[in-house]
Amino acid sequence: MIGYLAGTKAGARLYNVFHHKLVAVLVLLLGCSFGLQWVMLTGVILFGHSAMDRFFGFGLKFDDSFRTTHLGRIGKKDGRRG
Repeated sequence: MIGYLAGTKAGARLYNVFHHKLVAVLVLLLGCSFGLQWVMLTGVILFGHSAMDRFFGFGLKFDDSFRTTHLGRIGKKDGRRG
């Protein structure tokens, strides 16, 4: 989210890096390779967080808006409240 302070393009790219499941798996494998438990835990947390985001409909972001994802648009469809 902090990346969005630099604009939507930078924000989307930074968000996507940290929410890509392959990155989480690589962090986990890196931790396993070197026996670093805190790195393994970081990989597990990243993977779980990414999976939870997908479950709730938050996908990888396009650079036009935070609300536009590869799973569709986030938020109300018709603009009505309530």
